[in-house]
Amino acid sequence: MRIIDYREAAAIAPAFSDHEQVSLIQDEETGLQALIAIHNTKLGPAVGGCRMYPYQSLEEALHDVLRLSKGMTYKSAVAGLPMGGGKAVIIGDPHAEKTPELLEKMGEFVNAHDGRYVTAEDSGMSVADLKVMRRKTKFVLGVSDDQEYGGDPSPLTALGIFVGIESAVKHKLNQANLQGIKVALQGAGSVGFHLTKQLIAAGATVYACDINEANSQRVASIGANIVPTQDIFSLEVDVFCPCAMGGVLNDETISVLKAPIVAGGANNQLEFPHHADALQNAGILYAPDYVINAGGIIEICRQLKDEPSALAHSKISEIAKTLTNIFSLSDSTGQTTSKVADGLAEQRFAQTDDKSQAA
Repeated sequence: MRIIDYREAAAIAPAFSDHEQVSLIQDEETGLQALIAIHNTKLGPAVGGCRMYPYQSLEEALHDVLRLSKGMTYKSAVAGLPMGGGKAVIIGDPHAEKTPELLEKMGEFVNAHDGRYVTAEDSGMSVADLKVMRRKTKFVLGVSDDQEYGGDPSPLTALGIFVGIESAVKHKLNQANLQGIKVALQGAGSVGFHLTKQLIAAGATVYACDINEANSQRVASIGANIVPTQDIFSLEVDVFCPCAMGGVLNDETISVLKAPIVAGGANNQLEFPHHADALQNAGILYAPDYVINAGGIIEICRQLKDEPSALAHSKISEIAKTLTNIFSLSDSTGQTTSKVADGLAEQRFAQTDDKSQAA
């Protein structure tokens, strides 16, 4: 393991200046090439999932882990959790390059941070994978068989998105429920699958796509309508729900969106910050990603504190209230919903700094 030099990282991704530490491991024996980014630990240990993805370069992986870890800081802060933000990414194809040896080495990598970073499940990783990592570190959450869903936070991430969609529909469309609401779901992995079940049960119609055929067939089996991936943005629906990779809201996609609401579970949905303005100018209500998708991290925090599962469900229900407040503040101030959410998170950081200075 080595700490990436500030000047080296800043040359690749200027956003590194916001981070406390970024570590890199390149292990020839197992083939592991991975990064861990610790963005902020003012409110507690940096917590965030471990992602495995076939990045085309180390620079691409670094850019992603920096964005994701910063998003985790803001996510925990807005949700009122005593945790900071971090993230891990493994460079590789999760369907072809994942081995027990590689996962154990990743566990050692996590462990080398002495609890400053605590990991959990993310794209390309499963509860079974995390159990292998846990052979080498105790700093892994979401893997306990005696927890709800075996510790898997995905169903509770989906629950948070569901209540967030309800809030957005009520605010934008003045409809108190999701009966008859049409949703375009991009990404039908674990979160997308559980969200689809909840949406259909509430009377919504789901149009879904996924680059993985097995994922598409799984949501089709519970009632989703499968559409080509290239058509998902331009469907005549009420809600566009991105639940795949980040950066999907950009100049091209926003120009073809017909949905009046964007509310989904993907991290870092905006390609650049100014795309929040583009959505607002187009009359599209945007539910900030790190607010609406906080259900999973709320569950992870509950596991970390060993609290009853009912507390997580109660706190996840508050996501709807938080979003309603953000929407209302955006309407009254003219700021984008993204800017309002950032302000709420940064208020928590400022309060923490004030307390530290007072002490």
